[in-house]
Amino acid sequence: MKAFLFPGQGAQFPGMGKELYELEEGKALFEKANEIIGFRISDVMFSGTEEELKQTNVTQPAIFLHSVILAKVLGQEFNPDMVAGHSLGEFSALVAANALSFEDGLKLVIARANAMQKACELQPSTMAAILGLADEVVENICAGIDEVVVAANYNCPGQLVISGSIAGIEEACTQLTAAGAKRALKLNVGGAFHSPLMEPARVELQSAIEATAINSPICPIYQNVDPVAQTDPDKIKVNLITQLTGAVKWTQTVEKMLADGANEFVEVGPGSVLQGLVKKVNRAMPTRSASVPA
Repeated sequence: MKAFLFPGQGAQFPGMGKELYELEEGKALFEKANEIIGFRISDVMFSGTEEELKQTNVTQPAIFLHSVILAKVLGQEFNPDMVAGHSLGEFSALVAANALSFEDGLKLVIARANAMQKACELQPSTMAAILGLADEVVENICAGIDEVVVAANYNCPGQLVISGSIAGIEEACTQLTAAGAKRALKLNVGGAFHSPLMEPARVELQSAIEATAINSPICPIYQNVDPVAQTDPDKIKVNLITQLTGAVKWTQTVEKMLADGANEFVEVGPGSVLQGLVKKVNRAMPTRSASVPA
């Protein structure tokens, strides 16, 4: 069974998606996106600098567009038995699997980026990657700290990202290092994503998601907050809303897809981070990047 995976924030790079614009269908979708967004995001993607691509109003829609347009131009080659996306990538997965329209998906991603930016500005906060400790150890230490600090991204065995207030992350890094973490690395991010500090963004995005039509996808989607095979539009909506403050259970997602019969993983979008994470769960599992049709 073939699983298609869609990357999240951090996968962007200058020049991304340029080859997709050379295809008729790709060009039409990029132009439609430029119209919806109100500026030529395609120009920033193809010829902007790394700094320009890091701007919140660019990063999330840029990765979404690269992933979704690639899935669309694959045609018959896009034949998933199951799909999943990491954080932002969940929106790409839903559009690729026909649960969300291209336009609605893009509008939600823009609303999500703006809501997250606002939440970041309300309270300075951050994230840190913890390497080499069992998940339970990280969870227990975070739970004992008198600040907001939670497990946010279960990326692969031995790699868990925590999220919270600046003081909470500082304290957690100190305690986790003392507990034997190989590394406790503060990340260069604008805020505490996938933590309770994103509650204002969740509230703002909830009304937008509730007002958006979601259909049954062409195959099950495994969502970040509840990584089981899901096709019910109502449940998909609830999980999307919960995602902003809930943890990205990526390790559990890959494990469940494998348990449900996945025997090949194809990454759709910029970069190859998710293939690396799959290999950390099962080294022998075949993985590849979807390539632009010639």
